[in-house]
Amino acid sequence: MNNNELIPHLFRTEYSKIVSVLCKRYGLANIELAEDFVSDSFLKAAETWKLKGIPDNPGAWLYTVSKNNAKDYFKRNDLFHSILEKEKSKSIEFENIEIDLSENNIQDSQLKMLFAICNPLNSNESQIALALRILCGFGIDEIANALLSSKQTINKKLFRAKEKLRVNKVDLSFPLKAELDQRLENVLHILYLLFNEGYYSRTGASALSKDICFEAMHLLHILTENEKTNLPKTNALMALFCFHASRFEARTDENGQVILYDDQDKSKWDFELIRKGEYYLQRSADRTGFSKYHLETLIAYWHSRSEINPKEKWDRILQIYNRLLQIEYSPVTALNRTFALSMVKGKEIALEQALKIELKDHHLYHSLLADLYSETNESKQIEHLEIALTLAEMDRDKVVLRRKLREVGV
Repeated sequence: MNNNELIPHLFRTEYSKIVSVLCKRYGLANIELAEDFVSDSFLKAAETWKLKGIPDNPGAWLYTVSKNNAKDYFKRNDLFHSILEKEKSKSIEFENIEIDLSENNIQDSQLKMLFAICNPLNSNESQIALALRILCGFGIDEIANALLSSKQTINKKLFRAKEKLRVNKVDLSFPLKAELDQRLENVLHILYLLFNEGYYSRTGASALSKDICFEAMHLLHILTENEKTNLPKTNALMALFCFHASRFEARTDENGQVILYDDQDKSKWDFELIRKGEYYLQRSADRTGFSKYHLETLIAYWHSRSEINPKEKWDRILQIYNRLLQIEYSPVTALNRTFALSMVKGKEIALEQALKIELKDHHLYHSLLADLYSETNESKQIEHLEIALTLAEMDRDKVVLRRKLREVGV
């Protein structure tokens, strides 16, 4: 790997680790300084390595330079205030301060940073933007692209989110036992949204989309490795991510167009990821910690069983959707459940249920109605396909709908 490839790679893999360690040492209030120290280290690496060559351990080089940047800054800052206040006796011997760069401390710092960033003081979108920047090492351009926003808007959003954490004195302490479950629930929710941001990407940028998903999986892995957060719902969510990610290569064609589940080339599925999903699903098997993530994971599990009789598979999926709606109703879940119902009981019965769902402003609702009318009322099928086309926002969805319209002669 040459210099031009190595530095972006290291930025993605090491940036969040170094920022987290520095913030644990100097406080989350200094997060922007920590980001500056680390960014300066990467700039220096680009200049130095080009002239002198890549060091034997480039990661350690970045850690050392970032650490020295921080120590030098705070030493100068402390001396400046000491001179002004004429209280040299209170000055700190920064030369003797060590920053723990052990693997254990790095992981602990990232874990605590994860809880700090996923603080409900900020909106879900702000938490996602912070996670992409601080925890995943994404550049501002990438975040703007992923969230369909501008660089200026993302910069403002990040600044306001960090300021809110500072004003409310959020730190990198681990949540107390009494509040851990609620805080963990929010962290899992943000990681769930982060993964979905990539998996159901609105941008169609497949490489970026996959990166977002795998970063969400990396952050979730940190939680599964900690005894306090290695809970049934944590493992269930990891299993869900694995099952979904296993179909990455089969979901789009060479032009980036969506391939529907039934038309996917199953040989392109990643069966190693499916096995990992099964492993985490087993680890999540504890009835005392049963969650909605377990149910979503079981649906994804049955979708990964291509060898199972379709009627049996859809019958099991329908039963799981019934339970999921009892735990947490949502129109989208009801819509998915109605499709499963059509596979088990037929389109006529499913149509009766579909017409009761309040989701008339969503293209997927009309797309499903078009499918349910396909065997009995062609004019209704065309009507709902055309409505769906006007409501669809993503080009890839429009391509699918136009193809369906052509198939019925429109």
